[in-house]
Amino acid sequence: MAIDLESLGYQTDPSDYTYTWRDAVFYALSVGAMPTRELDFLYEGRGPLVLPTFATVPTFSVFDLLVDRIGCDRQGMVHESQRMRFLKPMQSSASVKVVGRVAGLYDLKRMAIARLVMEAWDEDGELVTEAEVSLLLRNDGGFGGPRPGRSERVSIPEGPPDFEVEDRTGLAQAAIYRLNGDLNPLHLDPDFARNVGFDEPILHGMCTFGYAGRAVLHQACGGDPRRLRYLQGQFRSPVLPGDTVVTRGWQTGDRVLLKVATKARPEDACLTSAYAEIAT
Repeated sequence: MAIDLESLGYQTDPSDYTYTWRDAVFYALSVGAMPTRELDFLYEGRGPLVLPTFATVPTFSVFDLLVDRIGCDRQGMVHESQRMRFLKPMQSSASVKVVGRVAGLYDLKRMAIARLVMEAWDEDGELVTEAEVSLLLRNDGGFGGPRPGRSERVSIPEGPPDFEVEDRTGLAQAAIYRLNGDLNPLHLDPDFARNVGFDEPILHGMCTFGYAGRAVLHQACGGDPRRLRYLQGQFRSPVLPGDTVVTRGWQTGDRVLLKVATKARPEDACLTSAYAEIAT
């Protein structure tokens, strides 16, 4: 199946996504939240508060429509990077309207890159979040599209980080996280994982993204979801269920530069070109 260049600019119809506090709490558990230190995000008696990165769950509701319109080979599809802008805190229960758009298609000759933008709007008509997803399409190059521009480089300062958080994932973490809506068998089925080039199922990149977001929230935002305004990262080395995720942060003005790796493989960063923007 070849990439359809005419899909560039395609936009989905608005899709209604309704969630309750149970969905927000389930998401928090799926990215490692613990009642001993994050009860406000897990207990309806305290709201609950909603992790900012929960906003990825509603936006994912239009993902399949966009991928189907592009016409790519899903078995060769890899989540390359994620950018999230948080414009308004998510409520614990709400209905949002989600719109997705094919914003870019780039040809690397052997492979391709697709850039998708997804927005969620609340019941007051206000933009809550904007997500930008880059997909590396390993089997879809040579379709005649332009080459991508240079991506932003994020250099980690020398010297010790301002914070370092170790957070162990569970052996069932991928099996739990997929119930948020990302049912890619790469994260659960050993045969599928081997067929697409991995030794075993790997953790969702967006689960790692959620672990990093939690670390930033508690270490740089004082646990206040309103202060996390932006989070981005490029997915590199995979995380395996059971790995300990280590998030290090260097504060530079209103940005926190991030390096995310695993304790077992500290030199193989799993999230690069990563940073968060923090409101004062």
